[in-house]
Amino acid sequence: MVRWWMILLTLWGVAYAQTPPSTTPMLPASRLGLGVTQENGAITFRKAELSFTYVEGLGWIPPLEAGLPPPQGAMLPVEVVRAVGLVAAPEAGVRYSASANRLRLVFDLPEGDAVQPAPSDLAPYPGSLELSLPYFAPGLEAVRPAGVGIEARYELQSTLLRVQAPPGRFYRYRTFLLTNPRRYVLDVYYLEPERQEALVPGFRYRELWAWAPEPVRMYWLEAAPGSWRMEPVGRPGERRVLPEMAPGALAILNGGYFDGRTGTPIGLWVRGGVPLSFPYGRSTLFWQDDNIFAGRPQFAASVQLMDGRSIRVGVNLSRARYTAHTLAGPVGRPGENVHIVQGDRIVATYPAPHELPEGYWALTFPADAPIARTGDTLRLMISLEPPINYALEAGPLLIQSGANVFDPNAEPFRDRAPVEALAAQSVVAWSQEGALYFIVTEPMRPEALARVLQEQGFWGAIRMDGGGSAQLWVQGRLRNPAGSLLGVRPVVSGLALYPKP
Repeated sequence: MVRWWMILLTLWGVAYAQTPPSTTPMLPASRLGLGVTQENGAITFRKAELSFTYVEGLGWIPPLEAGLPPPQGAMLPVEVVRAVGLVAAPEAGVRYSASANRLRLVFDLPEGDAVQPAPSDLAPYPGSLELSLPYFAPGLEAVRPAGVGIEARYELQSTLLRVQAPPGRFYRYRTFLLTNPRRYVLDVYYLEPERQEALVPGFRYRELWAWAPEPVRMYWLEAAPGSWRMEPVGRPGERRVLPEMAPGALAILNGGYFDGRTGTPIGLWVRGGVPLSFPYGRSTLFWQDDNIFAGRPQFAASVQLMDGRSIRVGVNLSRARYTAHTLAGPVGRPGENVHIVQGDRIVATYPAPHELPEGYWALTFPADAPIARTGDTLRLMISLEPPINYALEAGPLLIQSGANVFDPNAEPFRDRAPVEALAAQSVVAWSQEGALYFIVTEPMRPEALARVLQEQGFWGAIRMDGGGSAQLWVQGRLRNPAGSLLGVRPVVSGLALYPKP
């Protein structure tokens, strides 16, 4: 009995192996330009002079091999399509991914094939995109992205692809080649439309797309030359939501960096000619009336002693023989001493390095060359050269005189996030004619941001604090998505924009 079962299983296995199921896609006859007729159990496919027939129970009629996989209604197996000579192009595999605003098709190209599809730069399309691919790509039959129509027509030496994107979008596409292994990639974008809104005379709000190289939404407030007045707002040591700092402003952009624990501003902050915070050593935004520029602050700093003498000093990272430090944290170097100063009074002296507490400033000096002692008065004085009414330090500098000057190593950022991280960006930019722009972007890198701003033709641009602090408020509404998981982040400083009366 066991022998008979073994024989039956063997015979069944041989029979099954002779008619394996098709593992390749079934193609609609219409995609091949074929007409279909059915009569008396036979189904015939025709195109011009070509005609071939399948008969139920008999298989394919010669000259086709009878054992080729059968059709399924008007669907043809790829093996039959090749056997009758409907396609001769090399076959490319197909993979895809889709999101709410992009379809990516990846064509896995045959190795050693001489066909080289041409890549294309980013270009618009009218919502319906048609491309001719020099490959046979039957895998397109399995591409079914939600909300996007895909149609393929298979020719002898190519596949004609049609993509129908959702209506009412902003349309772009591009193609590019990858190697090892060879792939041809098609990105089809159907983004939320760009928009613009007139506010008051001379002011316009816009939302547009930049490419870095993926699409990045930019939120953009533009003020025409001569139409704007800008003020730094906020208070050192106090974190608040931006609209609370300037309730009557037309627009508010977040300002410079600050210590997250204490709210101490990091870097120069001048309002009405009065320094509220001292330079740290990074690029700074300066403005007076309609003139705006950015760069490293040039300043003169000195300490006034009890006897009336003044000694020139460095400040923070701009070190000198005698250096004033205004930010809490470790200060000084081995071989130096540190005066801890509260207001204008030296309250303690220590060997360096020493931790400067919040609410104090310090003077570091060579241990063998003191200029004061504990208990003396010591007054820190700083003057900008040339004097200016308004300044706010941030950085890095991105655009200067129309040139891309971004250099991640040019400015002192111990935390590399402001010059390297993928994060929401906040920018003040301006034209050569004096137009002013507040810009916040979706997450992108500063290097890509500088390139995009130069492509937009800006004369100057500086990065402000970014990440969760990046905020653009226009007419009391936050226009960019909140960058913090906890909602709108309170900050220490901002830039308020008003129409000129």
